[in-house]
Amino acid sequence: MNGFMKTTKLMLNKKILNDPVYGFIGVPRGLVFELVEHPYFQRLRRIKQLSLTHYVYPGALHTRFHHALGALHLMTEAIEVLRSKGTEVTEAEAEAVFIAILLHDIGHGPYSHTLENTLINVSHEHISALFMEQLNEEFDGRLDLAIQIFKDDYKKKFLHQLVSSQLDMDRLDYLNRDSFFTGVHEGVIGYDRIIKMLAVNDGELVVEQKGIYSVEKFLIARRLMYWQVYLHKTVLSAEQMLIQALLRAKTLVRRGVELTMPDSLHFFISRDWTAEDFAGNRKSMLEHFALLDDHDIAFAIKYWMNSSDRLLSYLCEALVNRRLFRLQFSLKPFSESHLLMLRAKLSNWWGEASPGDLSHLLILGAESNSAYSKSKDEIKILYKDGRVEPLSMNSEYNIQAKLVKKYFLCHPKEPIR
Repeated sequence: MNGFMKTTKLMLNKKILNDPVYGFIGVPRGLVFELVEHPYFQRLRRIKQLSLTHYVYPGALHTRFHHALGALHLMTEAIEVLRSKGTEVTEAEAEAVFIAILLHDIGHGPYSHTLENTLINVSHEHISALFMEQLNEEFDGRLDLAIQIFKDDYKKKFLHQLVSSQLDMDRLDYLNRDSFFTGVHEGVIGYDRIIKMLAVNDGELVVEQKGIYSVEKFLIARRLMYWQVYLHKTVLSAEQMLIQALLRAKTLVRRGVELTMPDSLHFFISRDWTAEDFAGNRKSMLEHFALLDDHDIAFAIKYWMNSSDRLLSYLCEALVNRRLFRLQFSLKPFSESHLLMLRAKLSNWWGEASPGDLSHLLILGAESNSAYSKSKDEIKILYKDGRVEPLSMNSEYNIQAKLVKKYFLCHPKEPIR
């Protein structure tokens, strides 16, 4: 078969989409495309990838739908590279790993990570697994292998590592995509070279020695993106305000106060749902969860601007009109004397307030990040002499594995100039 006919056949077997990051990409027809068309997956169009990051970087309006398709594209490239190097990946395994990466984020709730432990105290990874199990029932067991790979229960460990590891297709896409849409060039990575340097040794994913500089650049880019984008102090301020608005709404609803909101949101605000609730009534809980997206939260926040509750109204109006709280970072905890001073100023400014009210106006927390972890599933380097060693054992490269922790303090600007 000549090159033209081979390319034409490949295109016929895929649905071609135009992605702003990679150009034309293909979604395999058949089960993979059927899953893309499913309402559970289409919901990801309504979940922003970077929550409220567009308050700082206006272009950051891409969605989990974009990211999932981008990660799928990189996975197809990775499988092609591994096959070209003699690694056996059957058609069934390829389809399964495509499904695993496609659905890896399907369990994200509104505004992605921001509200993960506010609306529902169940991790998105756990909900993703439940969605996959539910879809497996709907598709007559055709996701069995994908679920095994997703949960790292399959004999070929490298397939799971392509989905979830310190150098997986998820991370390669979100760094590349988030850099593109925010315009933060420090996040640009050589994803194509990294993929071309992938190989399999003794069943595990490795990177050929020639790719070590690209891996180092990837790790540095990830660290810079965390502090410059994901944990940017203004982004964090907006996210904390959104959390406080939802927590206040929860408190009011449970006191019997009637608040206007979509039924999908009221279902999760009215009580605390647990992993056990999802496990015990999976289909019903997932149906409720699948109706919940960014639009429900945005509607509620806009509506609650006119709430009779002064605190809820203030938080929502400030969010909608971008009158964001001031946020300070510190490498050590804030002193009690400083906190007492701030509480006094806030109390004088706000007027009569309960300690519970003040907790929504003076927000304390901490964020941490490390570029690389030595404690789990290290990136393995395959040297030209056949040795395979963890990246941390290479003395030539100073990869930052230290955990950097920053404490933050967030409060309205008005009373404290």
